[in-house]
Amino acid sequence: MKQLILMRHGKSSWDYDVSDKDRPLQERGINDAHLVAKTFKLHAPEIDFAFSSPANRALHTSMIFTRTLNFDFNNFRVNEQLYDFSGGSVQHFVEQLDNRFNTVAIFGHNYAFTSLANTWGDQYIENVPTAGLVHITFGVDDWSKIAKGTTKQMVFPKHLK
Repeated sequence: MKQLILMRHGKSSWDYDVSDKDRPLQERGINDAHLVAKTFKLHAPEIDFAFSSPANRALHTSMIFTRTLNFDFNNFRVNEQLYDFSGGSVQHFVEQLDNRFNTVAIFGHNYAFTSLANTWGDQYIENVPTAGLVHITFGVDDWSKIAKGTTKQMVFPKHLK
């Protein structure tokens, strides 16, 4: 069985004159990422590997999440393919994952994550919000064969406040 945890970055700030990749998190984004990570930790599977988009807001969200779960940073990488908004690049990335990894967390962006959560999961999600997490399980042992799985858990900040 393969498990995928999709987490959208926290709320970002538009207050700085920086490139899209360099936009930081707002205080709300930081707080929401902590809240979601603490809630997810209560029922979290053991994560084999985690990957993040290189965008500052996604990377910061991933650091909050992985630290909260006491994750081993030797099993963490930044990957340019996750800086994707349509979902095609993220889908290709996931389908190419090493099959030694059974549970993978990825940190990235919308529209990609909402689209993929609906493509792969069995529950319709209108929009994965900032700092939203979707955990999907697949009844296969090969990442290249994932198709429709089961949406095991959704953790959205608005449900925790």
